[in-house]
Amino acid sequence: MPTRITQEMAIDYGHRLEKHESKCKNVHGHRGTIQITVEADKLDEVGRVIDFGVVKAVVGEWLNETLDHGIVLQEYDPMVALLHGHTKMFTMPKPPTAENLAELVFHQAKRLMRPHGVRVVKVRFWETPFCYADYEGPL
Repeated sequence: MPTRITQEMAIDYGHRLEKHESKCKNVHGHRGTIQITVEADKLDEVGRVIDFGVVKAVVGEWLNETLDHGIVLQEYDPMVALLHGHTKMFTMPKPPTAENLAELVFHQAKRLMRPHGVRVVKVRFWETPFCYADYEGPL
């Protein structure tokens, strides 16, 4: 039976949901907390799935370079043209909801952790201290 561990990281990011029916249609920021759960069929010679620091270094580097202290927008959002070249920005085909950000991080973490011999099985993306989305994609 596989054993799992979870590493938690945090980023600060801005976004907006252009088609939102309320105040989230405006640009606003969050302190996002991301939990990456990985598993392995057997423990290493030290008795671990993987060193927590490896997950933090590998996935954390991508999070810091791509999302942290930037704005995340949907590709067609008019704000993209307005902000292009003026701030750190990441665009995505889907609206930057917690659900879609959890899916994005899952697929990136899966790609990044594959060479380290573990499987990413879940990403939990906390948009606020009270609200999160889980994504458990295909292994």
